[in-house]
This record gives sequence, C-alpha cells and structure tokens, in this order.
Amino acid sequence: MSQTRKVVVMDSNGKIWTEEQPTPEPESGQLLVEVKASMVSPGSGLGGVKGRRANPQPNPTIRPFGYTNAGVVIGTKGNCDEFSIGDRVSGMGGGYALHATHACIPHNLCAKIPENVSDAEAASNHLAATALHAVQRGRIAIGENVVVAGLGLVGQLSCQIAQIAGAYVMGLDHLPRRIEIAQEAGVDLPIQLGDVDPVPIAEEFTKGYGMDCGIIAFGGDGTEAFSQIRSMLKTAPDTHKMGRIVIVGGASITHRFAAGVGNVDVISAARTGPGYHDEAYEHGADYPPVFVRWPTQRNLELVLQFMSEGKLKVKPLITDIVPIDQAADACEKLIQTPNEALGVVFTMP
Repeated sequence: MSQTRKVVVMDSNGKIWTEEQPTPEPESGQLLVEVKASMVSPGSGLGGVKGRRANPQPNPTIRPFGYTNAGVVIGTKGNCDEFSIGDRVSGMGGGYALHATHACIPHNLCAKIPENVSDAEAASNHLAATALHAVQRGRIAIGENVVVAGLGLVGQLSCQIAQIAGAYVMGLDHLPRRIEIAQEAGVDLPIQLGDVDPVPIAEEFTKGYGMDCGIIAFGGDGTEAFSQIRSMLKTAPDTHKMGRIVIVGGASITHRFAAGVGNVDVISAARTGPGYHDEAYEHGADYPPVFVRWPTQRNLELVLQFMSEGKLKVKPLITDIVPIDQAADACEKLIQTPNEALGVVFTMP
C-alpha cells in the first residue's frame, strides 16, 4: 500500500486543488478503501464556493472534501465481519468518503457493490440514499402524483425513486441540460421553468386531481418553489390545500402557515436516514429493525439493488469523468457553467 494518497482539498476561501497526504490508518470499526471513483455534487458539495470566494478571509483553513465514493477494501480494523479484503464497496459520509485515492470509512456507512454496477454509478450512493430518504419521508405511494423542484443530482434521483415507488412524476428546473438529462433518465414530465407556468401543466398532468406530494431538492431561497408546489397540490371541498411537501435541499422558505398553507404536511428529510452522524451506529452499532426499518446502511444497500436491477439509472446523470488530478478544473466547470455538467466523477490512478 502506498504511504501517501492523493486527495482533493478546498480552503475556506473556495480554492480547490489536489495534493499528496499521508495515507491514514483505519480506526476501529472502519474499512480502508482503495478508492476507484468518487462523485461531486454541484449542490451541497460546491454550493457555497462562490460566496466564500466573494468574501475571502486571511489565513484560510484547508480541509479535504467529498462524501461519496466507491472502491475496494484493502484493510479493516475491529469488528467489520460483513466485509472482507477485496470486496467492492460504496462508501459515504462527510470527512470519510473523500475525493481521494484512499479513504477510511466506518463500515456501517458502506455497502457491497453488485457485480453489474460500475464504480462510477456506485459512487453516487450518498446522493441516492438522500433521495431515497426523501421519498420515504414523503410516504409516496403507488399511483400518486409527485412534483420535484430542482433537478440536480438529488432531485433527479428523487424523481426516479418516486417512480420506482409507483408514482407519476413531474420535474422542474431552470437549466435546459438538466431537463434533457431527466428526459433521458425516463422522468415522466420534465418542465423547464421560465416562460411557462407549471401550475396549469400540473393540473393537466394529474387529470385535474392535483399533486399528492412535492419535493424541494435545492438550496437557497425556496419560497417561490414552495408556493408553486402548494398551488399544485390537491384541493379539498372546503378549499384547503392538502398533501405533503418534503424539503430535502437546504432551502430557506418564508411563508405564512396555518390557514396560509392549508392542511399540508411540511416534512424535512435530513440526509440519508437514521444513523448517519451517530458515531456508535457508523462504527458498528445497529438500530433494532423492528423499530427502524430503513437506517442509512440499509438505504445504501437498497439504492445499489435498484441500480443492479436497472430501476435506478445513474449513467444518464454522469456528464463528466475525469482523473483526480483534474478535479479542480472539473469543479470549476460545475461552479461557473452549471448547465454544462451535472454528475462529475473523479477516477483514481
């Protein structure tokens, strides 16, 4: 094993580069993974870079970044009995599943990769599990009508997983490339925002019934999207809006509630499911499945199963595959020209 690793780092002023660092040793309950591919998100991965660059600080701090990757187990420490040296795994977690040639990842934040799933596809696992958790939180059921606002990676994956659950899905975004990608991935009705009003389109899409659920899958000001989705929801005979709105992106929303919203359930979907950020769980403890059916690791396993079965299509979402040494340029493409890229995968030498 190499004594050093390549790792992508970012400073607090938004500068990104690849550097050599000592290869870490796994702690108890962790896997040492030789990473084959990692995926960067234009949202949570890079969303704050422009703001940091606009307000640079003296003496910036430096940190490795990334939270979703795939590779091969080359070492373990402690009780990680479900994994063996040589297993292909996908790993997740901020501070763990880095954009790096080697990573130490808690074993409950890893899942084995099916043979017919590529490393690049499996590297989407954190994002896919986040989307799955949003659909689970929304209690989306067979035959329901769902609208997803924001067709970044989590939004695209939310559309597909809602369809796997049996729903009919309309997706909304301002960027034409994301609409094309959603069409290629098989989303029922992707709509480019701008010149069209999506509310009457939603009425026609639902045959006049109205949406059962909406998902807001982007960060920033979500007030307009929230109001728009509320307008699309089904209406009770007493004129009150009904349904669910799930917020999975880091959106900020200003809205009058109670009568101003109606009888609408507003639901936050945090991350990938129970267990993430519980160090005891991450490193080996489990939650009783009779009480917690879908903790993070089981969500990871399920999205990989969907990929293996051809139900969850990640390949259309991957627009760029570049070596880790070119990570800075690829990140700039996502930051500066978001219509030209979506899923960017870093490969390792």
